[in-house]
Amino acid sequence: MLISPPVAAHSSQVQMHLVVDGARLKLAQLGPDFLILAEPAACRQQHAEIALEVDAIEERWKIDLPDGLAAAGQRTRIVNRT
Repeated sequence: MLISPPVAAHSSQVQMHLVVDGARLKLAQLGPDFLILAEPAACRQQHAEIALEVDAIEERWKIDLPDGLAAAGQRTRIVNRT
């Protein structure tokens, strides 16, 4: 009988937020040119940051919201600021 060696598995802890007007809004999905909010939110600000945390290591980058925020579950267009 052959016994396979145990396979080491790892599941990362991932959290994504939109930081805008001093609030941290949870993201349901993030793409290269869009985001989808997990919950409804109102925002008039055009400048924001994406906060992506993977296994307790956070990376942030600045974005613009040229069309404002879409409703929860809908795509919001984003543009990376350089």
